[in-house]
Amino acid sequence: MRSTKVLLADDHRIVAEGLRRLLASEFEVVDAVETGEQLLEAARKLRPDVIVTDISMPRISGLDALARLKRDDPNIKVVLLTMHQNVAYAREALQGGALGFVLKHSAVEELVFAIRAAMAGRVFVSPEIAGAVFQATQSGEAESLDPFDKLSARQREILRLVVEGHSAKVIAGRLDISPRTVETHKYKIMEALELANSAELIRFAMRHGL
Repeated sequence: MRSTKVLLADDHRIVAEGLRRLLASEFEVVDAVETGEQLLEAARKLRPDVIVTDISMPRISGLDALARLKRDDPNIKVVLLTMHQNVAYAREALQGGALGFVLKHSAVEELVFAIRAAMAGRVFVSPEIAGAVFQATQSGEAESLDPFDKLSARQREILRLVVEGHSAKVIAGRLDISPRTVETHKYKIMEALELANSAELIRFAMRHGL
């Protein structure tokens, strides 16, 4: 029986190599890349059965890559990894066609199951947040359960980098946009969340687990 071919993407090399070792006994890991651009190129070249990608990737985030991958191949199977217990991320991932959403701190126990589920055409979400994700997906209410649902994927990525203490210049370099664009996004984030300044923004993000 042919082994399942898995492509990994994570901008932290140590994490990527750890995932490679974790999966090697169960699957054929065809490559481990570090950027969204490399992910898209490797997917076209290697034609993996399942792609496992971190959400927080330089320039092209995991969510952005998911959208492009699904445009290229609607049948591609994608499992997203994240260190953040963010229902908005999970809901956007599943609505975008991902078949898995795994929290990084649970990857050792859950990632193999998520890949197997994807191969079977089933959805796997880390049990730690599965109930909240299901409720948010099924509610159909205008008011989101997660305040970050008001933000786009790009805005959430910028907010995460702001909370980590990066300057607008550094964020611009990582995401391949201008510092002015970063500041514009930051202003729109504060406006959407009804916050007055950067200090309030950081406190709000930390209180909500970002």
